[in-house]
Amino acid sequence: MANISFGKWIGGGLGWVLGGPIGGILGFVFGSFFDNLQNGYEQKGFTPTQEGDFKVSLLVLVAAIMKADGKILKSELNYVKIFLLRQFGQAEADRLLLLLREILRQDLDVDEICEQIQENMEYPSRLQLVHFLLGIATSDGEPHAAEAEVLRRVCLHMGIRQMDFESIKAMFVVKTDSPYRILEVTPEATDEEVKKAYRKMALKYHPDKVTHLGEDVQNAAKEKFQKLNQAYDEIKKQRGII
Repeated sequence: MANISFGKWIGGGLGWVLGGPIGGILGFVFGSFFDNLQNGYEQKGFTPTQEGDFKVSLLVLVAAIMKADGKILKSELNYVKIFLLRQFGQAEADRLLLLLREILRQDLDVDEICEQIQENMEYPSRLQLVHFLLGIATSDGEPHAAEAEVLRRVCLHMGIRQMDFESIKAMFVVKTDSPYRILEVTPEATDEEVKKAYRKMALKYHPDKVTHLGEDVQNAAKEKFQKLNQAYDEIKKQRGII
């Protein structure tokens, strides 16, 4: 494995993830292959997120969610396998799952990992990470207490606004007011406020915000955008808005 070009191996380049706590995790996974690279790629400040950076960040955070309750269930691993297959296709899912299994063996400092992601990843990409994580955490209903706490810490240290987290969560945990939560308004909002909120959220969740992360991630962003449109359509139907 040490001779594999990891950038090509996961279908995208790697940049800032080779430094910091995430680079440390990869160093343990791949041994001397990353020891020298980490020194050369240590970075501070914003750099454009590459497809490889995003996928590695996703795997590390998925591992943190899976390890939250102190045990890794086979059912959770099977769900993640299906999730990766649906999002990225068979070949890429197999490669990512192999890496995930190795990451799961490592001790993870969630706060430091998320702070590295916040420093280097643009906000729309971080929102897409949260969308993926909530999809996994809510696969069997509301996130368990330990998972919910990890998600809270992830969002806090990645700089995710609470209302944005609640908006994405409402796409998976359906309640009577979910359409309003998705639009980040309350049922008491006026029709004009609802329309304004939709326009704002449409810009925030537009799939074009993550085109640089590859077709697979952009397709997932389209699902998020579709959920937004469905929420708006439901509110319009309830209110008779034309």
